[in-house]
Amino acid sequence: MTADLTLALRQVRYEQRAFWRNRPAAFFTFLLPLIFLLVFATLNRGSLHDGIAFNVFLVPGLLAYGVVMATFTNLALGLTRARESGELKRMRGTPLPSWAFLGGRVGSSVLVAILLAAVTIGFGAAVWGVHVRPEAIPGLLLALVVGTACFASLGIAMLRLIPNADAGSVMVNLIILPLTFISGVWGPPDDMPEWLRRVADFFPLSHLANALRLPFDPRSQGVAISSADIRALAVWAVVGGFLMVRALRAEMRRD
Repeated sequence: MTADLTLALRQVRYEQRAFWRNRPAAFFTFLLPLIFLLVFATLNRGSLHDGIAFNVFLVPGLLAYGVVMATFTNLALGLTRARESGELKRMRGTPLPSWAFLGGRVGSSVLVAILLAAVTIGFGAAVWGVHVRPEAIPGLLLALVVGTACFASLGIAMLRLIPNADAGSVMVNLIILPLTFISGVWGPPDDMPEWLRRVADFFPLSHLANALRLPFDPRSQGVAISSADIRALAVWAVVGGFLMVRALRAEMRRD
């Protein structure tokens, strides 16, 4: 067991090196959310919404977007490319356990998500004065943990739906981009029709944005845990876990 764990940790290190050396992947997964943050937060500096700085809503929304890019998008596209290149098939003929290979992929994505979250929160505090209350840190951490687990499992489950590497980016963007506009990523969705809000609330991105926004909201009190949003993310994490297992089993049966 110790040897397998060592292999998994080495796989995380390998995946990290491969990720940062792949400049297009690093740009779209890590740098693009930060570019959006710098551009839109700068443009909205000084703007108010309900008497509160607009960036208080924007920074956690783009933090949610960054978590999705680092987990869902990164895993869905990375595993699809690994399947198409034959890496998954060759891996089954090596001493590396399947769980260690997958753990390396997931662990690397989680590290990227942690780094992206730290940079986003740091920029928000240092540049635009968007702070998290110290007592609200548990709510922020809980939202990040549950949201990361949710979107990581859904990203792996996409392996079952994406037919090939060429279709991967198209399918992922068709799912994520429309959701960002109705889920409060770019600001509070107050002007949307009620039916569109209900559509957004069915999907996990809206709940992640809401759960991350509460700890930044100066009107919130205590640990700032959005129970309803955390429950919704947990349900999606369970659904994602079920679909992930089915996708991996189907992949193992491939010739």
